[in-house]
Amino acid sequence: MSKKILICDDEEGIRESLRLILGDHHELVLTDHAEQCLECLKNDPGIDIVLLDIKMPKIHGLDLLKEIKEKYPNKKAIVITGYKSVETASEAARLGADGYIVKPFESSEIINKLK
Repeated sequence: MSKKILICDDEEGIRESLRLILGDHHELVLTDHAEQCLECLKNDPGIDIVLLDIKMPKIHGLDLLKEIKEKYPNKKAIVITGYKSVETASEAARLGADGYIVKPFESSEIINKLK
């Protein structure tokens, strides 16, 4: 089943990797910062899932996650990070993350999390 996925990551290479992995089977919206991500969610109620980076300029990914879950509690949000830590994973779960993926990731890991 095709989903509309919002990808928010400040690294162009990660956005491009996710586009290559998911673009054939899902509609994608690509953003590179939190403000743009929130604007997309506000203007497009059809977005099913948000994939978001933790380490981003201006607004930290966990702060973005918190805001997404407060404003759009039914949206699925999966955190993607290059920094594996139990504390960060626990905080993401506490804030309502529906998944946690560590970079570098395998295509199959992304696909399985979206199921």
